[in-house]
Amino acid sequence: MTAAMVAERLGGERVLRRAVASDLDLAAAVRAGLPAAALEHVLAELARADVTQGEVYGVVGNARTLQRRRTARQALSVEESDRLARLARLLARAEEALGGRERALRWLTRANRALGGERPLTLLDSDAGTLAVERVLGRIEHGVAA
Repeated sequence: MTAAMVAERLGGERVLRRAVASDLDLAAAVRAGLPAAALEHVLAELARADVTQGEVYGVVGNARTLQRRRTARQALSVEESDRLARLARLLARAEEALGGRERALRWLTRANRALGGERPLTLLDSDAGTLAVERVLGRIEHGVAA
């Protein structure tokens, strides 16, 4: 999984208004604050799997603040941008590990026994939860029962 793949999950160069070819490019975009349109792009993608706006907001930040930023077309804060990029990274990683976008969306939104019955998506609101999800994806990639 590359930074360019993560950038595509955020809407690509058209939405980000910059090319992202490396991890450093992605880090610079996050530090500058991702545009609200990147959040819109992720929301639209996850809506295909019946993920609610509130669930995404729960991962990215405060619902009222995010809604205000979307309405005003303001850039996200560094923290919100980091969380949104983390969500996009896990989307890309799951797609790669599971062999397709639909499979990845389904996996992220269903309870997982390896994660104590939690839905992987709900664990992405913290670094520790994200690491747990990444470990399960790593086991899947290596053919270990997950």
